[in-house]
Amino acid sequence: MISGKYVDVSVYQKSKKGNHFCGDSYFFVEEDQIFLGVLADGLGSGEIAKESSQAVIDIVNQHKYKTVKEIIELCNKRLIGMRGAVMGILKIDFIQQTFTFSSIGNIGIIVLENGVKKKRNIPSSGYLGSRYRGVKVMTEKLSEGTNFIVFSDGVMDKELSQYFFKDYNVDRITEAYARYSDNIRQDDTTLLAIRYKGEKG
Repeated sequence: MISGKYVDVSVYQKSKKGNHFCGDSYFFVEEDQIFLGVLADGLGSGEIAKESSQAVIDIVNQHKYKTVKEIIELCNKRLIGMRGAVMGILKIDFIQQTFTFSSIGNIGIIVLENGVKKKRNIPSSGYLGSRYRGVKVMTEKLSEGTNFIVFSDGVMDKELSQYFFKDYNVDRITEAYARYSDNIRQDDTTLLAIRYKGEKG
């Protein structure tokens, strides 16, 4: 687990059976005013998929102070001519006390407040590196103790219904998921458990 001043993060990642490279890439950073978390899934699997998903992360890292929509548009431009990728992005603004999230393709984001599922986003269709029709970007008021689960398509719906996702401790969420989930993954799988602890930390 990575414990920041305001945000805790824990990550589970496992590549598809038989693959040395995981086609998923992720990035997160906490700074004085913002937290930014991103998960990208390169189309297909293996090294070429990893190349596309890592290109997304590189762009995000270079432009983390831009808006969520601007970041996604920059990633789309970067991936034109490459294999392509899908992505989910979460940005927490500590000053405005808001969170903004969006995803394109099969990256899911679930928001839980006090262990109760508040929202599961419906991703925009398409993929980066194509002529997608734009993305839905949601901004909502931030509450202390909110958990965010960001996951690639290797995470199955039946797994997401498990009680351990309601835990306030992000390490316990990923540890429980690792124990519960199938040992042999049918797809690259990444799950980010993110908790906003609040101003008191």
